[in-house]
Amino acid sequence: MRIHFTGVAGAGMSAAALMMREAGHQVTGSDEDVFPPMSTYVEGLGFPFYGRFGAANLPPDLDVLVLGASAKLGGEANPEVAAARARGVRIASFPELVGEATEGRLNTVVAGSFGKSTCSALMAHVLSQSGCDAGWMVGAISPSLPDTGHWGTAPQVVLEGDEYIVGPKDHRSKFLLYHPRDLLLTSLVHDHVNVFPTFPEYEAPFRALLRLIPADGLLVAREHPAIRAIARETASRIVWYDTGRCDGWWADEVVFGDTTRFTLMRPDGGRIAMTTSLLGAHNIENIVGVCAYLLERGLVGEADMQAAVASFAGIRRRLDRLTAGSAVPVIEGFGSSYEKARSAIEALLLHYPHRPLTVVFEPHTFSWRSADALAWYDTVFEGAARVLIVPPPTHGAASHHQSSFEDILARTASTGVPVEGVRTADDAIRALSGLKGDEVVLLLSSGPLLGLPDKLPPVFDRLYGGKAAA
Repeated sequence: MRIHFTGVAGAGMSAAALMMREAGHQVTGSDEDVFPPMSTYVEGLGFPFYGRFGAANLPPDLDVLVLGASAKLGGEANPEVAAARARGVRIASFPELVGEATEGRLNTVVAGSFGKSTCSALMAHVLSQSGCDAGWMVGAISPSLPDTGHWGTAPQVVLEGDEYIVGPKDHRSKFLLYHPRDLLLTSLVHDHVNVFPTFPEYEAPFRALLRLIPADGLLVAREHPAIRAIARETASRIVWYDTGRCDGWWADEVVFGDTTRFTLMRPDGGRIAMTTSLLGAHNIENIVGVCAYLLERGLVGEADMQAAVASFAGIRRRLDRLTAGSAVPVIEGFGSSYEKARSAIEALLLHYPHRPLTVVFEPHTFSWRSADALAWYDTVFEGAARVLIVPPPTHGAASHHQSSFEDILARTASTGVPVEGVRTADDAIRALSGLKGDEVVLLLSSGPLLGLPDKLPPVFDRLYGGKAAA
């Protein structure tokens, strides 16, 4: 088939495009107003990519147009969509395409409110390093994987499963289209309040996902009251995991450092020594969950797993160190939800306990901009010495109950954390140009953040050059 991806720079879209190309299809794609790392990543994928939407981008013998769900794509008003519809070309979402293409394979869906990108990438990396040519679709870039999407020759496929809806006219959660044989469920806390206003509404698609696992499937789930409450929905075997002692897999003797060491405890009392370069307690949790799944399924051996976990370099924007020679580290985290932002902050407080933490934050997602979630700002920045906040984007503002920039700044200031608004990259750089040299800076967003991930590191390497901080 000839498949064109409109909005191909979306993380899931580009991964799906790569899977389809490796499956033997001819792929093209287009997108507009995209930013690194996805913009540079997509430009190097090796299939035709157009930086503007237009009917001329569509090949004459197109079979399917895959339309991304982002509001900025314009939906039915997009010229590529209009041209495809006029020609009678099928228009599909990438979850539909991936679900159809992988039906009949042994699909492992990795789902949860947070942790799913890291767990999906880690699982794909461990399988690959252990000699299993599994397929995968990961919604983030990992230096440890050649690409975000891979078709693979083995029956196994690892699919990052997003609970967000397929699109404005299809309110099914994406992961419900993936035909799971097994499920790794990392977490369950209220998110995406713009489409799931209440926790029961948010929880409902997870219940439906559990019901899709066959009786001979496997659920590996984090030990958590909310997950325990819905686990009865599955007829499959259940294995539990946590960072603390539980009746499944857990982590003991954790020693945090540049290289963190811990003991992976098996349900039978067996002990496996583990090391990782990833930051934060939440990443220990991620590793335990992935190891529990792979070992319970017998997909890898202990020695291969130890080596692959130790070599895993994480994923981009999840606590990446951006500076090379600065005595003040600049680290980029992913802050699309309260839990993800809080995990990133807690990780830096854990690994840099004696350094004042400055957070540069962009309220990019609808959830962070929702007036219904304004209370998130009451506690999210706890432990930070200083917070800089950039203005929220404006797309979708007319259709959602949103807080203003001033509302967000005032709510944060009411917590006692020193906070200031910065409207441009130059404003942010000026605000960060008078540091003492003993700080650590966290860039936290799921959006472009004024381009600071690219602009700030060379400034810091010049201003604070010297022996890099530990």
